[in-house]
Amino acid sequence: MAEALKLDIPDELDQLAKAVLKTACDRDLRLASAESCTGGLLASLLTDIPGCSHAFERGFVVYTDEAKNELLGVPKAILETDGAVSEAAARALAAGALERSRADIVAAITGFAEAGPGPEDEAGLVHFASGRRHRGVHHRLVRFGDIGRARVRYGALEVALKMMREEMEA
Repeated sequence: MAEALKLDIPDELDQLAKAVLKTACDRDLRLASAESCTGGLLASLLTDIPGCSHAFERGFVVYTDEAKNELLGVPKAILETDGAVSEAAARALAAGALERSRADIVAAITGFAEAGPGPEDEAGLVHFASGRRHRGVHHRLVRFGDIGRARVRYGALEVALKMMREEMEA
C-alpha cells in the first residue's frame, strides 16, 4: 500500500473537517481546494463526511507546473522564478481557485512532502494560502521537518482546515 494511505485519519482531523463543513453549511458558504503535495487529500476528506459534503464546491489537484498554470492560471514567471513551492505560488493557487470556481473560501497547499531532487527542496516545507471571495489571500509557511510523506500530508490537511475555519470566522 502507498505510504500516504497507511495512516488512519486522526480523530482530531476528522472532527476539524466536520466542524469546518458544518460552519460552511450553516453560513451557506462553498469551499474549494487547490492542492499539490497533498494530491487531493483535502478534497477527499471534505467530500467524505455525510450530511455536509455538499458545501465542497470543487477541488483542483495540480501537481505539475503545467497543471498549475493551465488550470489555475499560476503565472509561468512565478513558477520559473520563485518556484512551485513558494509563497507566491501558494497565493496564486488560492487566487486562481477563487477565480475559477464558485467557492467562497479556498485553501491552497504546495510543498515538499519529502526531500526533492534539489538541495533547496527541504522535506516537510509547505506553503499554504487561504482566501475568501472579495477579501484577499493569506499565506502561511510551515516546516514539518523530515517526518515522512504521510505525516506531512496529514499535517498539511490540519493547517489548511484551520485556515479555512479562520477565513469563515474573519
